[in-house]
Amino acid sequence: MTMRVMIATSEGEFLIEVDHKETILEVKQKIEQLLGVPAAFQTLSVYGLELIDGLDMEDYPIVFEGTKIDLTISPPTESDTMIQITVKTSSKKIHMMVDKTETVRSLKEKIHIIDGIPIKRLMLYFSGIEMGDEYRSLSEYNICDQSEIIGFLKTTNRSTTEPASKRLSVLVQTSSCLLNSASIPLEMKDTTTINELRKILLDGKVLPADDYFFIHKQRIMRDSFNLRWHGVENGDSLYVFKGTVSRGY
Repeated sequence: MTMRVMIATSEGEFLIEVDHKETILEVKQKIEQLLGVPAAFQTLSVYGLELIDGLDMEDYPIVFEGTKIDLTISPPTESDTMIQITVKTSSKKIHMMVDKTETVRSLKEKIHIIDGIPIKRLMLYFSGIEMGDEYRSLSEYNICDQSEIIGFLKTTNRSTTEPASKRLSVLVQTSSCLLNSASIPLEMKDTTTINELRKILLDGKVLPADDYFFIHKQRIMRDSFNLRWHGVENGDSLYVFKGTVSRGY
């Protein structure tokens, strides 16, 4: 399904047609054809949330017909180190722009945002060699433009018992665009599901009766999964938006 969205820059606004199935990177490439600005120098955001290259337009239910998407352009420099890579996991092939000076840990965090793979269980391989040192840069593993990286999920010992639940202090942030802007401190167990979190907020009349979805580190949170599964840590912020999410979230 196609829709038209408004791209807003510091110099003006223009409409482009996009498809719900298009990736954010593909949208950037359309803008590159129109403006001549390389995708590597573009940052797209909606309501302050950066749109991640490896995700699709439909991964952002806050994007609808006529929505304004902010475009920030970083001017190219002679020392620019942005490259395009492909990451293959068991569930999908991800195309993304990265800085080759960033660390393996940073790349794993981006893959977690896009594919939901727990960072601690993710192993990355390039040319048959494991990228085992999370604090080495991608360039130190000879990652260059158009490189393909393979991601595997570490198997867990079935005899290992599930760790005991722990209490987390989190900050729930409501959108100034869709709700009255507010910061709500909460303390709950890391085994609390998103459905349970929603019920806590509705029962306490913190939120009016309506449909909501939550975002953590720029990834939509799944209703039936708990905070631990989403990688939420003590002191993290969760963002709540009005609306519903399809595709099994």
